[in-house]
Amino acid sequence: MRLSLFWLCISILLISCRSPLKQEDLVHLNGYWEIDRVEFPDGAEKNYGSNTTLDYIKIEGFEGFRKKAYPKIDGTFQVTDDAELFKISQMESEFYMNYQNELSQWQELLKDVSRDRFSVVNEENITYYYKRYEPISLE
Repeated sequence: MRLSLFWLCISILLISCRSPLKQEDLVHLNGYWEIDRVEFPDGAEKNYGSNTTLDYIKIEGFEGFRKKAYPKIDGTFQVTDDAELFKISQMESEFYMNYQNELSQWQELLKDVSRDRFSVVNEENITYYYKRYEPISLE
């Protein structure tokens, strides 16, 4: 019993000590990303293997866009002309990606951003985990 309580306390301490996302971290969103997994509100998960579609994100300051990209065998990308524009807003220590087009508007909470990974939670409480795209080497 004591050992279980000890590990619970350590886990809570580690989670609570995680440093909050900073504005400087947002620059890491630039680049090509592939979805790694999706976590649903009921705890179910969907894992993705390799992806044929990527997200290309470009951000400057608090504005950016997201486009679909398709990797080619020669290492280049075919990128769509359509872009989802977004603005980033900060509320206290949290950052949100705010999208709006002619048909709708929505918001995603940026949970975590690093050089190799990022995650967002949408308005339906679905969490999307992304990893930086690394081309497959045939050599």
